[in-house]
Amino acid sequence: MSGLRAVVSRHPYLAAWLALAVVMVAILLFAAKDVGLQASHMAALTVATVLLAGGCVWIISWE
Repeated sequence: MSGLRAVVSRHPYLAAWLALAVVMVAILLFAAKDVGLQASHMAALTVATVLLAGGCVWIISWE
């Protein structure tokens, strides 16, 4: 557990990106479960969601 803390303390923006991306993808999968998207469409949406999470963390880091 201390190894995880060390990684998070060394790379806080990457950790925030990972955490935000996981939550956003979970929300995406929950919201799109009954839509009937093809696998390629869901993969594209997942990639876009992860990139959006990275963009959000990047904008937050501007302060």
